[in-house]
Amino acid sequence: MNKELVISVGSDLTQIALLEDKQLVELHQEKHASHYAVGDIVCGKVSKIMPGLNAAFVDVGDEKDGFGHYLDFGLQFHSVSKYLKLAMNGDANMATLKDFKIEPVLPKGGNLSDLLHVGQYVLAMISKEPISTKGPKLSGDISLAGRYMVLEPFSNKISISAKIKGTEERERLRRLVQSIRPQNFGIIIRTMAKGRSVAELDADLNALMKEWAEITKRLKTINCPTRVHAEPGSTSALLRDVLTDEFNTIYVDNEDSFNEIKDYLRTIAPDKEDIVRHYKMQTPIFEQFGIQRDIRRAFGKIVTIRSGVYLYIEHTEAMHVIDVNSGNHIKSGTGQEDTTLQVNIESAKEIARQLRLRDMGGIVIVDFVDMNKAENRKTLYDVMVEEMKKDKARHTILPLSKFGLMQITRQRVRPVIEVDVQEKCPFCDGTGTIKQSLVVVDEIESNLRYLSEIQGGKRYSITTHPYIHAYLTKGWFKSLRRQWAKKYKMKLEINASESMGMLEFKFYDANHEEIVM
Repeated sequence: MNKELVISVGSDLTQIALLEDKQLVELHQEKHASHYAVGDIVCGKVSKIMPGLNAAFVDVGDEKDGFGHYLDFGLQFHSVSKYLKLAMNGDANMATLKDFKIEPVLPKGGNLSDLLHVGQYVLAMISKEPISTKGPKLSGDISLAGRYMVLEPFSNKISISAKIKGTEERERLRRLVQSIRPQNFGIIIRTMAKGRSVAELDADLNALMKEWAEITKRLKTINCPTRVHAEPGSTSALLRDVLTDEFNTIYVDNEDSFNEIKDYLRTIAPDKEDIVRHYKMQTPIFEQFGIQRDIRRAFGKIVTIRSGVYLYIEHTEAMHVIDVNSGNHIKSGTGQEDTTLQVNIESAKEIARQLRLRDMGGIVIVDFVDMNKAENRKTLYDVMVEEMKKDKARHTILPLSKFGLMQITRQRVRPVIEVDVQEKCPFCDGTGTIKQSLVVVDEIESNLRYLSEIQGGKRYSITTHPYIHAYLTKGWFKSLRRQWAKKYKMKLEINASESMGMLEFKFYDANHEEIVM
C-alpha cells in the first residue's frame, strides 16, 4: 500500500490529507488559534468540586474549565502531586526522578473531595479536546509519546502493543527496553518499534527524557493555570504515529512548514527526509491532487458510492446514524440476497473509511439492507471488522441485530470534522442551498452507467440547465459528453434548457420519452 501526505497551510487553518493508494482516508484540521490539544500537559487550579458527581472542574487557563472524575485523576495521583510540589520548589532530581519514592496508588472507591480542595494546583493531561459545550477532559495519567515508545513517569511497568505478534520479537523488545529503562519510568512499546535496534530505541527514549527534564525545569517558573508542555502540531504528531516504509511522498505548500517537516524527519527518521516535496504551483494543492473534489463527495448527509449505492449520514448529540440505500446498484449477483450482500459489503467498506475521514466518535448505528441468511450477516460482520483494523482509534463492533442494525463505538477525543458541501443558490441570493455542482455531474454519470449496464440502450439524450450544458460539452474532442459516449458505447446528446433548474437534469430515450430514474 502506498501512502501519501498532502498538507495545505493557510493563514488560520492547516489541513492534512492522508491518501492510501490515491484514496482519501483521513482529513485532519488544525486551527492555528486553537489553544489546547490532546496530549498537552497543563498545570491547573481546582475551581469547583462536585461531590454528587465525584468530579471536579479545573481552571486550565482556557475559555472553559477542564473536567475530570475521581479515577480520571489517575492511580498515581499522590505521586504526581508530590512531584508537582517538589518540581515547583526547584528540586533538580525531579528531572530524572532519582531517588523518588513512588506513593501508594489511589484507592478505586474514594471521594474526590478528600483529595482536592478549591485553589489546589494539579498536573494533568488533556485526554479529550473541548466538544460542543463541554470543556477539555482531563487525565492524571501523565505520559509522553515518542515514535517507538510512550514514557510513563511514576511507573516501572513495561507494556507491549498487542499489534506486535510473535513471542520472540516481543521478548526481544522487552529485554532491550528493560536494559535502558530509567528507574521510576514505565514504558509502552509501540507497534513502530517492531524490528528496531537498541540504538534506535535508546535515541527515542533519550529524546523523551529530555522532554520530561524540560517540563520539570518549566514548572519552577510558571504561574498556574497554564500549559506546561505542548503536544507537537498535527503534522508532526501524525508523522510520528503513522510514518512507515509504505510512505513514499509528503507534499506541503508552505516553505516554513516544509523546512520544519524536514527538520523533524531528520530527527525521527533520517532515511525519510528526501520524501518531502515543496509544492510551488499556483493551483491550490488540494485541487491539484483532487482532494477538494473527494472532500465534496465524501462529506455531507448523502454519500454516493460509485456503484450507485448511497449512504445517508445523520449526526445527533447522542450518536451518529447511517442508513444504507441500494439506489441504482448494478445487479450482478445471482439473486436478491446475493445482491443485498454486495450492497452491504460495499457500504461497510465506505462506512469504515467515513469513520476515519470524519473522525466520528461515540456511538454509531448503521442500518444495513435486511438480509435473511445468517451466514451473510456473519460475512458482513467479518468484513466490517477487517476494514476497521486500519483504524487507529479504539473501537468495538457488535454483530447485526435481528433488525439489521450494527452498533459501533469508536474512541472520541476530538470534535467530528464537518465540511460544508453546499453552496449558495445564485437564483435565490442565498436564501436556499443546492448540492455542489460537481456532485451533480457525478450523479449524471452514475445514471448513465446504470442505463448502459441495466437498460442496455444505445441512444440517450440529457436536458440540463445551460450552465451544466456548457460544462459537459466544453471542448469538442475532450468534452465529458464525448468521453461518456465512448466509455459507455452509446450515442449521447446533451441539450440546454433555460426552464431547467440550476442543477436539474432529465434523461430521454431514443423515442424522446422521459426516463424516470
